Amino acid sequence: MAGGETTALAAAPALLRLIRDIGRVSGAGFAGVYKKDCADLARRVSLLAHLIEEIRDSEKVRRNDGEGDGSSSSSSSSRSSFFSDLTVALQAAKRVVFAANNIESSETTSDGATKKIFFQFQCVTWKLEKALTNLPYDDFEISEEVQEQVELVRVQLRRATEKYGGPLNSSLLKRTLSQPLDKEIDPFKPSLKAIGTLRAENVDQGIQSKVETQFESNGIENHATKDNQNKESLRSSTTSHEIQAPKDPKNGRIKIATWKSLDDLKKLDSPVIPEDFLCPISLELMRDPVIVATGQTYERSYIQRWIDCGNTTCPKTQQKLRHLTLTPNYVLRSLISQWCLKHNIEQPTAMMSGKIKKSDGSFRDVTDDIAAVEALVRKLSSRSMDDRRAAVAEIRSISKRSTDNRILLADAGAIPILVSLLTSEDGQIQDNAVTCILNLSIYENNKGLIMLANAVPSIVQVLRAGSMEAKENAAATLFSLSLADENKIIIGASGAIPALVDLLQSGSARGKKDAATALFNLCIYHGNKGRAVRAGIVTALLKMLTDSSNSMIDEALTILSVLASHQEAKSAIVKASTIPVLIDLLRTGLPRNKENASAILLSLCKRDHENLACLSRLGAVIPLSELAKTGTERSKRKAASLLEHLRRAEQP
Repeated sequence: MAGGETTALAAAPALLRLIRDIGRVSGAGFAGVYKKDCADLARRVSLLAHLIEEIRDSEKVRRNDGEGDGSSSSSSSSRSSFFSDLTVALQAAKRVVFAANNIESSETTSDGATKKIFFQFQCVTWKLEKALTNLPYDDFEISEEVQEQVELVRVQLRRATEKYGGPLNSSLLKRTLSQPLDKEIDPFKPSLKAIGTLRAENVDQGIQSKVETQFESNGIENHATKDNQNKESLRSSTTSHEIQAPKDPKNGRIKIATWKSLDDLKKLDSPVIPEDFLCPISLELMRDPVIVATGQTYERSYIQRWIDCGNTTCPKTQQKLRHLTLTPNYVLRSLISQWCLKHNIEQPTAMMSGKIKKSDGSFRDVTDDIAAVEALVRKLSSRSMDDRRAAVAEIRSISKRSTDNRILLADAGAIPILVSLLTSEDGQIQDNAVTCILNLSIYENNKGLIMLANAVPSIVQVLRAGSMEAKENAAATLFSLSLADENKIIIGASGAIPALVDLLQSGSARGKKDAATALFNLCIYHGNKGRAVRAGIVTALLKMLTDSSNSMIDEALTILSVLASHQEAKSAIVKASTIPVLIDLLRTGLPRNKENASAILLSLCKRDHENLACLSRLGAVIPLSELAKTGTERSKRKAASLLEHLRRAEQP
C-alpha cells in the first residue's frame, strides 16, 4: 500500500469522527453567549466532511484497483502535513465548542473569561484556515465542486479570524461578531502572481550570481523562481501535532496526546502531556515558553497574539499585567525537551546515525563530513579573532552550497554561536554571521532552531545599524523566518517593522526589494498591519508609486492590497491622497497594476460615500468603464463592482 493511501485511509475515520462530534452539539442546539460563534464554527466544519469523504473514497478505489499512489516523497509529505494540521485544528475546534456550549449565560461569565473564550475561537479559526491553505489539491482527486466549497470555507475562516483579531473590547462582547459575512467571496486578495513578483524580483539580474539564498522547494525558492512555485513557499511549518484521547476515568479530564506520524492515530496509549507543559491558551505542548508579569507561562506566539489583540491582562489569572515583557522560561523549555526525548516525540531530524535522508528516500553517509564541520563550528568560539573571522566566512561559503551542509551545521550547534556573533563589533564577522543564518534558514527545520536561539532581536539590531549588505541579508532572513505563521507574530512584536520601513525608504535597490518582501509577508498577520502603518509604511509606499523610475510599483501595490482591509491602514491610505494616484494607474498602468489598483480602490471606497464621491470627482468612471470591458478577469470584477457602488451612491 502506498504511503499516501495509508495516510488518507488512516486519518479519514478520525477526522470524520471529530466533525460528527462537533455536529452532535450543533444538532442539540447551542445556547449561551457563544451561540453564534459555536454555530458558525460547526457549520463551517461540517462542510469539510465532503472533502474527507471524497479523499477517502478515491483512495479506497485506487487500493481496490491495485494501483500505487504514484506520488513522490514530497507529495506524501504534503499529504501527511495536511492531515496532521487538520487533525490538530479539528481537535481544538471540538474543545472550544464543547467548552463554550457548557457556559449557560453571559451573566455567569466574567469579562476576562469571556475574552479568553473569544480568543480561543480566534486561535481555532486561525488553525483551520492555516490547515486548509496547505491542502495539496494536486495530490488528491478532488472534484471542482468540493474544491470550491473548501475555498469558500477557507475564506470565511480567514474573515472570521480577522473579525476576532481586533481588540477584544466591550463592543465585541456586545456581539459585533454576529454581523453576517460579506457576500463577495474574496473582495480583496493579492494574486499569487503579484506575490511572486515581490519574491522573484528580489535581486537585480546583475548581482543574481551572488545570491546566498538558493531558494529551494523545502524552504524559500530562488529569486528567479516560477510563479507556480510561490504557493508552496508560502506554506508555513507545523511545530507540534496532537490528538485527543478518551477522558481519564479518575478525574474526567481529557488526555492530550502528541504524535509523531499518522500511524500513531491508531494508538490510544500515547503519553499524556504533563499539564504544566501545556500552553493555557492553545492547550498544546509548549516549544518556546515565556513568562508574563504575573509569573504565568505561555507559548510565546499565543500570548503575543493575545497582547496584539489589545489585552493587558493575564489570560489565566485575569490580573492586570504591570508590563508586557515576555521572559523566556529556559528551565521549563529544558524540562519539556527532556520529556520529549524520553517519550520519543521530539521533532524528527534529517540526520540519523551519521546519514542524511535524501529527497528520494535513500540515505547518504556523511560521517567523514561531520568531524570537519564540528571542528569548523568549534573555531567560531576561538579566542583568536582571525580564527573566528575565517570560520564564519567558511561557514557562509558552505552553507549556501547544499541542504546537507545546512543540516550538518545545525546539528553541530552552529546556530546559537552564530546568533551570538550578530552583535560582534567586527563588521566582517557580523556581515558573514547574518548571511550564514539566512542560508541556514532555507532548510525548514532550522527555522525553529533559529527562533529558539532568540535570534530575532539581534537580526533586528543588524537591520538597524549594520552595513548595507548586512541590512539586506537581515531583511531577507526575517522574510525567510516569517514564512511560519507563528513567527510572523514574534517578528512583528520585536520592532522589526519600523527597521524594515526605514530600509524600504533609504536602502539600496536590493535592500528595498528585500524589505518589501519581508513587510508583505509580515503584514499577512492582521496584528502587524497597524504596526506597519504607525511605522510610516503608507508614506513610503506612496513614494514608490510616484517614483519616476517605476521600479517598485508592483511591490507597493501588493503591500497596499494587504493593508487596505485594515481600518487604521485604510484611513492612512486615504489621508495620504493615494486615491488620485491609484486612479492615474487605472489609466496608464500595466495590466497587473490596473488590477491591483482597482482592487485597492474597491476596498477603500466600498460603502464609503465620501471616498466614492472623491472617485467620481476625479473622473474615475471612464477608466473603470474601460477596465470593466478590456481588463483581466479580476480587473473586470473589481471595476464592475466599483461602478455599481458609484451608481448606488448617486441615487437619491
